[in-house]
Amino acid sequence: MRFTSNMAQLIDGKSIAQDIRKQLTQELKELLTTGCPVPHLTAVIVGEDEASKKYVANKMVACREVGISCETKKLPASTTQEELLDVIAKLNKDPQVSGILVQLPVPDHINERTICNAVHVDKDVDGFNEQNMGRLALDMDSLVPATPLGVKRLLEHFNIETLGRNAVVVGRSKNVSLPMAILLSSDGRYNTKALDATVTICHRHTPPKELARYCRNADIIVVAVGKVGLITKDMIKPGACVIDVGINRIKDEKTGTFKLVGDVDFDEVRQVAGHITPVPGGVGPMTVAMLLHNTLKASKKQFSDRNSC
Repeated sequence: MRFTSNMAQLIDGKSIAQDIRKQLTQELKELLTTGCPVPHLTAVIVGEDEASKKYVANKMVACREVGISCETKKLPASTTQEELLDVIAKLNKDPQVSGILVQLPVPDHINERTICNAVHVDKDVDGFNEQNMGRLALDMDSLVPATPLGVKRLLEHFNIETLGRNAVVVGRSKNVSLPMAILLSSDGRYNTKALDATVTICHRHTPPKELARYCRNADIIVVAVGKVGLITKDMIKPGACVIDVGINRIKDEKTGTFKLVGDVDFDEVRQVAGHITPVPGGVGPMTVAMLLHNTLKASKKQFSDRNSC
C-alpha cells in the first residue's frame, strides 16, 4: 500500500463492476456451449418497501444484461412465515432455478434467520444460509455474501496490501460486517483466498474515543452501520484505504432534493486517505456484480452435480 499526502484515489466500483459483468457475459456464453442450461435467478420480495423494490429491480436488469434468466415473486406484507417457507421450498425443488434471493428486510412477523436457512445451500446466492456462512468461516469453498466479496475484489483490483496489515470493520451485521471480517482475517492459502489482515471489529457499544483510536491505527477501514458522517477526517491514518458500505438517504438543504451518502465524511476523509470509495458508485455496483457471479457459480455446481450422478 502506498501512503500519500495527496487527495485519495477514488475506488470506482461502478467501472470495475461493469468490467466484471462483461467477463461474466463471456463466461456464460462459454458455459452454455458445454450443455449447461441458462442460469435462472428468482428473487422473492415480501411487502411494499420502496428501497427493496428498487434494489431487486436493479438486480433483475443486471441479470438480463449478462444473459441470466430471472424473475421476481412479489408477495404481500401479510404473507405469513409458513407461506413464505412454502414458496422457498418449491423453488428449492425446481431444477430450473439456479439461485434464490429473498430480499431483506422481511416484515417483522417473519424470522429472518429462519428464512435465510430455508434457502437451499446450493441456491443461496446471497450466501446467508448458515451452512455457507460456516463454510466461509472454516476457509472452505462456499457462496460468499455478495457485498463482502465485492469489497474483497475492490481491494485486490487496487492492489491494496492486506497481508499483516491492520484492518477495522465498523459494524457487526451477520450479512455484511461479520463475513467481511472473516474474509479480511482468514488465511489466503485456502479456498476463500482470503486477505491475511489483523482485524478489529467495532460496533455500537464501542466507545467513540476507542472507535477513533482503533481507526487511527488502521490501514484499511470498512464501515457498514448506516450512520451519516460517523467516520471523520481526524479518525483516519494518512494513506489508509477507506471502504464505505453505508447507504443513507438524506435531504440536501441547499437544493431540497434527496441524495445518497455513506457513513464516511467523504469530502474531508478524502483529504487524508490513500484510497476511498464513493457513495453511490463504490461498493453498491460490486454487490450486484458479485450476486451475478454467485448465480453463475451456483448454476455451474448444480450442472456438475447432476452430470456426476
